[in-house]
Amino acid sequence: MQQKQNRKLRRWELALLLGVAVAALAGVWLDGQQSALADKVIRLHVIAHSDSPEDQALKLQVRDRILAESGELLSGGATLEQARAALQDSLAELAGIGAEAVGEAGYSYPVTASLEDGVWFPTKQYPDFALPAGRYTALRLVIGDGGGQNWWCVVFPPLCLGSVTETAAQAAAEGGFSQEEIALLTGEEGGYVVKFKAIELWEQLRGWLEERSSA
Repeated sequence: MQQKQNRKLRRWELALLLGVAVAALAGVWLDGQQSALADKVIRLHVIAHSDSPEDQALKLQVRDRILAESGELLSGGATLEQARAALQDSLAELAGIGAEAVGEAGYSYPVTASLEDGVWFPTKQYPDFALPAGRYTALRLVIGDGGGQNWWCVVFPPLCLGSVTETAAQAAAEGGFSQEEIALLTGEEGGYVVKFKAIELWEQLRGWLEERSSA
């Protein structure tokens, strides 16, 4: 009886180990896909002063001004490195434009601008494309205390269609995306939302495992 129980336990242990191994391999593959995309984009992250309706509406006004201005800064055909350099050199100017939009709306909140690496974003779907969860380089605009909900999209390539007339696929192609990556972003490749959610779940699992191992 004891031997049967031991054999049954070993089978469960083997099944668990196999499951962990499969999850790890899948996670490495998913990480690779997300990293390949992250290496080609710069996200836009606008953080409101608070969650009041007025401050949330103000956030969108700042967003529109920053999208319009960054579109002028980043000339067509710019590489990621050129876009990053242009944004880095224009942070003070972008913060000033954000503050100007705030002032025109009747508020006096300060606005800060920074270009940061390794900023975490969840899976996000837009009307014409989607991006998986993960860490990205981000142009961050913080309004006032930065205590409100945030808004994010992509400043390079200009995938946020409110600021461009071309399609997301065209903008991605000009930004150096492969046809496979464009298909993944725009949903031409079936199951892309499931893949993106799987990336997000894997990142959460990995974070939990790292916390457990360091505890």
